[in-house]
Amino acid sequence: MTHTPKWNTTDIPDQTGRTAIVTGANSGLGIATVEALARAGAHVVLAVRDLKRGESAAATVRGARGTVEVRRLDLADLASVRAFAAAWQDPVDLLINNAGVMNIPESRTKDGFEMQFGTNHLGHFALTNLLLPHLTDRVVTVASGAHRLPGNHIHFDDLNLTGAYRPVTAYSQSKLANLLFTLELQRRLAATGSPVRALAAHPGWAATNLQGADASVLRRAVMLVGNRLIAQDNKAGALPTLYAATQDLPGASYVGPDGLGEMRGAPTLVGRTAAASDPASARRLWQASEELTGVTFPSPSGREVTEGAR
Repeated sequence: MTHTPKWNTTDIPDQTGRTAIVTGANSGLGIATVEALARAGAHVVLAVRDLKRGESAAATVRGARGTVEVRRLDLADLASVRAFAAAWQDPVDLLINNAGVMNIPESRTKDGFEMQFGTNHLGHFALTNLLLPHLTDRVVTVASGAHRLPGNHIHFDDLNLTGAYRPVTAYSQSKLANLLFTLELQRRLAATGSPVRALAAHPGWAATNLQGADASVLRRAVMLVGNRLIAQDNKAGALPTLYAATQDLPGASYVGPDGLGEMRGAPTLVGRTAAASDPASARRLWQASEELTGVTFPSPSGREVTEGAR
């Protein structure tokens, strides 16, 4: 029996005249998000590391009322993040922090950060803050049910997990960071009276190429079976992101599938762990992220400000 979602892309409000930036947009959840927003009338920017792949992905978006364009962005290189933001001059309604890497072998970003934490969290942290002066509506960051893994926490004394790297530990830490980032971003936006909202979403179990780079042969085999028997396709997996991006929801909302174990189903508001709801940890992570990236929360005037200047 085919599962028919209670909410799907036909329920997206008209996006004509709106601009969205989607990171990691050349495949998987990203391209599904791009296509749905463009079909609803938005102008969508595919922010991708590989321009050739991005252009190929953009060419698959057909029958859209909106438009698409491709710009280069490497979240594992803060210079690239700064260049992308510096080149942006126009208002942007939606920033969708979708890109990510999962359970990969140990490696480092251009700036020396553990790759999963550096890409999934720090790159998006820097990008969001640099683009905030242009944002008019909301930021949606794609998290994961992996934030719920037992014992998962932010390793504040060793964010790079130096000498203690485990792929799953690093991934689950980065996804917990996504939720804490959303929590603290929303607090700061509300404190400054900004109309911009910060939300998060997770796709459940979606069959994408994200799992193909897993460092474990056993996990790759399990994922392959699960993708065939349990997972949603990328279009269904993108629905929570699209719901968070287009529905009137409170800031700091977290959206995921409504099915068993939040693995599949229609998008709905879901809960998060106590560790992902801790405002003290969220503030501590924010301060650490500012120190690591050199990027700070912008003042209402649009200038970056330091923690001590607030």
